[in-house]
Amino acid sequence: MNKKLKIAMLPGDGIGPEVMQETYKIIKIIKKKSNLNLKIKKYDIGGIAIEKWGKALPKKTLKGCEKSHAILLGSVGGPKWEYLPSHQRPEVASLLKIRKYFNLFANLRYSILHPKLYKLSPLKKKIADKGFDILCVRELTSGIYFGQPSLEIKKKNKHYAIDTTIYHKNEIKRIAHIAFQEALKRKKKVTSIDKSNVLQTSKLWKKTVNQVSQNYPEVNLSHLYFDNAVMQIIKNPHSFDVILCPNLIGDIISDECGILTGSIGMLSSASLNEKKFGLYEPAGGTAPDIQGKNLANPIAQILSLALLFKHTFKLNTISKKIKLAIQKTLLKGYRTLDISNGKKFITTDQMGNEIIKSLLEEYNNEKNFISKNI
Repeated sequence: MNKKLKIAMLPGDGIGPEVMQETYKIIKIIKKKSNLNLKIKKYDIGGIAIEKWGKALPKKTLKGCEKSHAILLGSVGGPKWEYLPSHQRPEVASLLKIRKYFNLFANLRYSILHPKLYKLSPLKKKIADKGFDILCVRELTSGIYFGQPSLEIKKKNKHYAIDTTIYHKNEIKRIAHIAFQEALKRKKKVTSIDKSNVLQTSKLWKKTVNQVSQNYPEVNLSHLYFDNAVMQIIKNPHSFDVILCPNLIGDIISDECGILTGSIGMLSSASLNEKKFGLYEPAGGTAPDIQGKNLANPIAQILSLALLFKHTFKLNTISKKIKLAIQKTLLKGYRTLDISNGKKFITTDQMGNEIIKSLLEEYNNEKNFISKNI
């Protein structure tokens, strides 16, 4: 492939730079073995950008992202910047801003309970043993996080706050189409979650999702109220395939699905716009308690790279190679602290190196297969 593929790499704060370094090693292997014209450029974002440039999302970083085909993000924020007003904190001033700027309205978060990690799940054994593979499709640029007015009011005898939830029909339609299209590639099942027995925005949500579903007759659609959904996901996670959620509900549901896998260090995510330009990041946080200790799990960051190759670059073969390399590494018994018994585990860079070994095995297997069939 001669086309130049550009990735803006934003390591961020906390453990972000550590897990990103292991991901960069993977990129170098893929670039060489798949003969890709890949260009990677690093930029500052989040708390580190505040310290160096005075703002969480510097112009240089934003321009660099504009000139790239995709963004690979580490993590942003941490207690070090909690003293700042909410609108200046790294999470809001960089992450929310970049989502809105690039119109990254579709968040895809994958929660998979791997066979070798069943024991880590907080679920009962009889539930965890069935395993699950859930894709949460969350609307990301509207709803209560972006509705106006959003303010705090202090009067003589009154002190209150206002947050406004707004959804336009076209915003619901476009995220619903994403959910149904993804379901076609999986088990052809969508569960839409709302609170339409109470909220007007949820009533519009449910009505619009039903209308969009008519374009996908082969996909089974069901609806759950939010409060019932959180219970059903714990009781029967294996019965879900694609879960479609408004912004706030999706924030909560995707975290719930994530923790059921046993570790947020295994969770990847993609945030896409209509042109499939995407921001790819781990679903966990900056983990400042283990920052600099070489204990972080790089798998979520590396899986986010796999999503980048799948959704933005349309190189699904490479995406599958990365996923297989991770699965093979886990089958070999390698564990970082978060997915171990706390006694026997390997470091961040050791896990990265083991995944590289497994990835090279995938490339060698492919080479051997081709040579045998020429």
